[in-house]
Amino acid sequence: MIDASGVLRQGLLQLAASNRVRDLVEKAPVSRSLVHRYVPGAGLEDAVNATRELCDTGRMGTIDYLGEDTLDLGQAQHTRDAYLAIISALSEQGITRGGKVEVSLKLSALGGALPGEGRKVALEHAREICQAAANAGTTVTLDMEDHTSTDATLGALRELRQDFPWVGAVLQAYLYRTESDCRALAHEGSRVRLCKGAYSEPESVAYQKRSEVDRSYVRCLKVLMEGDGYPMVATHDPRLVEIARALAVRTRRERDSYEFQMLYGIRPEEQRRIAERGDQMRVYLPYGEEWYGYFMRRLAERPANLMFFLRSLTSKG
Repeated sequence: MIDASGVLRQGLLQLAASNRVRDLVEKAPVSRSLVHRYVPGAGLEDAVNATRELCDTGRMGTIDYLGEDTLDLGQAQHTRDAYLAIISALSEQGITRGGKVEVSLKLSALGGALPGEGRKVALEHAREICQAAANAGTTVTLDMEDHTSTDATLGALRELRQDFPWVGAVLQAYLYRTESDCRALAHEGSRVRLCKGAYSEPESVAYQKRSEVDRSYVRCLKVLMEGDGYPMVATHDPRLVEIARALAVRTRRERDSYEFQMLYGIRPEEQRRIAERGDQMRVYLPYGEEWYGYFMRRLAERPANLMFFLRSLTSKG
């Protein structure tokens, strides 16, 4: 059974795929101001300025050029070029060394969904980005998408790690398979971001209740903290943050052997508090014109924002 919040969440995630609703949202005067809470802007300069602000407050960053499921080779090449440009710009600012600021990639945005040799195209684009990151002294994390792409993404991860062993993985706690995937990836040198999951998934592959997802998250987190890899704890839940800190103490982890991650615009005061207490805090910072799907997933995670947004759509202001 799915609880009421789960029903609302699934509804919002389904709307993320609706072109009709997208048109309405993009034309609404309030959209840009609300979206700006989660996406600092569309251009490279917007991303660089927001990233410098993060670094000035002791936080680290991972940058995502928004877009996914492209079926156009030119767009896939544009996405690759955007990543190469942002890595170069951040390197010039002197904030990439040691992985202080890195980038996150979606393979479908790099051409993975193209017919024919899409997987090969995406992998080659990813390799070019990884090489640029290596030259800048930083790292890359492969974002995870819906469950149908999990095996392909982990396969690409294995191939990229042959040349770039520091490439990070993302695992989603709401999938039944994730605890097993954590065990397979909890080895020395492996960077793993554990998140709850942000896509609408069927009951056949994923937990539906929030409480079930939370319990799975803790089980997976224990595996990662007890392993030899580098856990990246991606959650805004204060209870899970404290559980992660307690597990790190119990497993005698040094503070540079794991990190916390949160999304840009969500709980910024808590982000600063975590950084100020001496823990590593990385912020996932997206930018670009393709903000609609990302924005809808953020509404799904924080349904209270939906009511504010709907009231704004119907207001005359």
